[in-house]
Amino acid sequence: MLLKKLSIMLPLLSIVFITGCNTKKNKTEESKSETKEVSTRTDSKIPQSWVDKRVAKAKKRLSGSDAGKVIWASMEAHGGLDNWFGNGSLAFRFNYIPLDGKTPRDSYQTVDVWSNRAKHTSVSDSTARFGYTGEKAWLQAADSTAFVYDTKFWALTPIYLMGHPFVLDGEGVNLELLPQTEYQGKTNNVVKATFDAGTGDAPDDYYILQFDAENQLLTATRYIVSYPEYFKDGGHNPEKFMEVGELIDVDGVLLPKSLKTHWTVDGRPGEHITDIEVSEMHFIKDLPEDYYAMPENAEEL
Repeated sequence: MLLKKLSIMLPLLSIVFITGCNTKKNKTEESKSETKEVSTRTDSKIPQSWVDKRVAKAKKRLSGSDAGKVIWASMEAHGGLDNWFGNGSLAFRFNYIPLDGKTPRDSYQTVDVWSNRAKHTSVSDSTARFGYTGEKAWLQAADSTAFVYDTKFWALTPIYLMGHPFVLDGEGVNLELLPQTEYQGKTNNVVKATFDAGTGDAPDDYYILQFDAENQLLTATRYIVSYPEYFKDGGHNPEKFMEVGELIDVDGVLLPKSLKTHWTVDGRPGEHITDIEVSEMHFIKDLPEDYYAMPENAEEL
C-alpha cells in the first residue's frame, strides 16, 4: 500500500479532536512542541517511553472493537507491538518474482517502522537507490534502467505486504470483523481493514486478513491495489490472495520468509501469479537520523 501514513502518526505528534476549542488548542500547541523535539534528534533511537505510550494508545483503540481485539491478539502472537517499534529499523531483501513475465523487483531495503521512512538499494548496483523520507519520494540512479517500475509506489509497498498485523496500529484505520472461514483445514478469524479518505496516496485500498483462530498468527491476506497513478478512473485491480509462508523469529518478532500471491476466486486462492522471497531480515538501532534523508543529487518524485 503506497506511502500510507497510518503507522507514522506518532502518539506524541497526533492531535485528538475532541469537543472544546480550548482543549483542541492545547493539544495543537503540545503537538508543535513535540514536533520540534523530534526534529532535533540526532539519531534514530526511539525512547522506550515513546514506545510504551504508542503501544498503550494502540491497545486502547484496538480493544474498543471485536475486530480490533483480533488484530491486537495477532500483534501479541507475532511478538508484540513493543518489539516491533522498540527494535529499530527493519532491514531485509524483498525479491518480488512475477510468474507472468512482468518486471521483477528485487532490492535491499531498510524501513523505519516507527515513522514509515524507507531506503531501497538495488541488489545488482549499490549506487542505484530510491526511498521515502516521510514527506518526499526520491530516486538516485545513473542508469535509467536500474528500476524499471514505479519506485514511488514501491517505496513502502513491501512493508505493507509483509508487515501485518503491525502496520495497522495507526490512525485512519477502520476495522470490520467478518465471518470466520476455513483455510488449510483450520478455522480462521477474518478482519477487513479500510482507510479514511486522505490516508496515504491510495486510501481506497483494503486488506482482508485471516488469522489462525487457535494461535492468532496471520495465514493469508486478500487485498486490492487502487493507486491513482495506475487507476486514474478511480478503479482498482482484481483482488489478490496472498498466502503467508513460514514465519521466522527476527529479534523476537515473527515475520514471513515467503509470500505467494494468487488471484482471488470466491474468497480462495486461484491462479498463482507471484512468488515473494523475504530474506536477510534484521533490526538496526544505530542508524543516523539523516539515513533516510533524500541525497543531494537525487531526483524528487
